[in-house]
Amino acid sequence: MAIEESVAASLPRIRHAAMIAFIADVLRAHGLREADARRVGELMVEADLTGADSHGIFRLPQYVRRLRAKGMNPTPEIRLDRRAPAVAIVEGDNGMGHLVMSKAGEAAVEIARETGVAWVGARRSNHAGSGAVYACLPLAAGMVGIYTVVASANHMAPWGGSDSLLGTNPLAIAIPMVDADPVVLDMATTVVSYGTVKGHALLGTPMPEGWMVDVRTGEPLTDPARSKEGILLPIGGYKGSGLAMMLGLLAGPLNRAAFGRDVVDFNADDRTVTETGHALIALDVSRFLDPRDFTREVARHLDDLRNSTKLPGVDRIRLPGEMRASRRRDRVAKGVPIPDALMRQLDKLADETGSARLTAR
Repeated sequence: MAIEESVAASLPRIRHAAMIAFIADVLRAHGLREADARRVGELMVEADLTGADSHGIFRLPQYVRRLRAKGMNPTPEIRLDRRAPAVAIVEGDNGMGHLVMSKAGEAAVEIARETGVAWVGARRSNHAGSGAVYACLPLAAGMVGIYTVVASANHMAPWGGSDSLLGTNPLAIAIPMVDADPVVLDMATTVVSYGTVKGHALLGTPMPEGWMVDVRTGEPLTDPARSKEGILLPIGGYKGSGLAMMLGLLAGPLNRAAFGRDVVDFNADDRTVTETGHALIALDVSRFLDPRDFTREVARHLDDLRNSTKLPGVDRIRLPGEMRASRRRDRVAKGVPIPDALMRQLDKLADETGSARLTAR
């Protein structure tokens, strides 16, 4: 969920460097090693910079609760297990998901340099924030990134059912472009992510109809404070439900990680190990053609799509990644908007850990 521009205009903006330092200070106070705390901060704030506001610093209070309850290991020994020339598993040792997937990203690029393609699974992990952050890790090496994960709570039912047995299991794909913004798709397999629902609850704003339904009545549920009484609806009806299932099976059971009834709701349970599984694919564009030729061809097609005839009432045709890239430039230059309710939570964390508040940095 990105904070709406009309709302963001009235909010204080915080420099991203200050946010990274703040997160690192708070996480170090809860046992993380200095380099690990900094890396988690970088990956969390990358979500904020690109507009995934429900997956960045917004999540810090929740991560801290889990660290305090000993539900996550602050000092994991993350290990890479190479299974085949193009296949590896990252054993996360119940570390923060950001650290596990940082290791997976490094491994995927290294393996794909050797073989042209890499499939890296991860297990014994945790919630890692925005999917696009990890799909984009291979971009700097000129590689396509594809990412999915078993979501850290179930908020969707199989099509036609009412039992929450599926997560919002996202799909993120990032395509590199030489000297141009990458093409990036990041989507939940539900109409919105559950983080977006939590964002509405934080701001006290109702949800539109079509996001959730009441499990008892099947009627639309628009009060985010009652979200535990509902289930999220899948994208595209039965197709979204099926896609969530297939992605979950690839990120979960294939990695000997949790899926279905075995998923721990980390929103409600801070202590139980979540056994979260992820998958990251890296694909080396240069094994197919010169990256500059690829960029020119992709750009030609993007121009065709962008400049195609618009339906009445449509001001412009937007393509995957455009708003993400422009928002990142704006927030790097001007800072990240922080809602008052979130700032109060972060101030409380600062005071509890003896860290400087965000507004004092």
